[in-house]
Amino acid sequence: MADSVVPKSVTWGLFAAWLANDLEELITMPGWARRTRPRLEKRFPAVPGRVWDRLDVSRGHAAVAIGLMGGVVAHAARAGARSGGRDGFYQAALAGFGWHGVVHVAQAALVRGYTPGVATSPTVVIPFSLWAWRRLRKAGVAGDGRTRSLGGIALFPVVLAGVHGVAAILSARRATIGA
Repeated sequence: MADSVVPKSVTWGLFAAWLANDLEELITMPGWARRTRPRLEKRFPAVPGRVWDRLDVSRGHAAVAIGLMGGVVAHAARAGARSGGRDGFYQAALAGFGWHGVVHVAQAALVRGYTPGVATSPTVVIPFSLWAWRRLRKAGVAGDGRTRSLGGIALFPVVLAGVHGVAAILSARRATIGA
């Protein structure tokens, strides 16, 4: 029987779990690609140099991208809280967040080592996402989550590319102004 009440920990917890993961990324992302590039170039010789160049982001770029993504996730969590977890954007963001944790783990397996975000993916991101979906189903708010998962999977790379694109523009502009 559905208990129909979705605790705020399910909706606002999305933002808290995102914050834990993105603090790890903020600390580890800048310089990771530069430090790891020689090993990755040996392991993946067919990858063009421009790909490795794009992976190397400054702390400013990372901070702007993370801040922008934080706004998106906070909006999704707020929409979820206001709707008792029923909001489609919240559910898509929850699905995208959970699957992004799986991607972090797959990336680390592929490079055979640490990648930014992988420490909190199996410890925070994936467990939180699974728990939140169980709570939503228990409350009768979500079915199996397949439709929202597909939307979240499709939306996540678009939003990620958008925030990194804006971050590149803003961090380049900031560097020009500061020069």
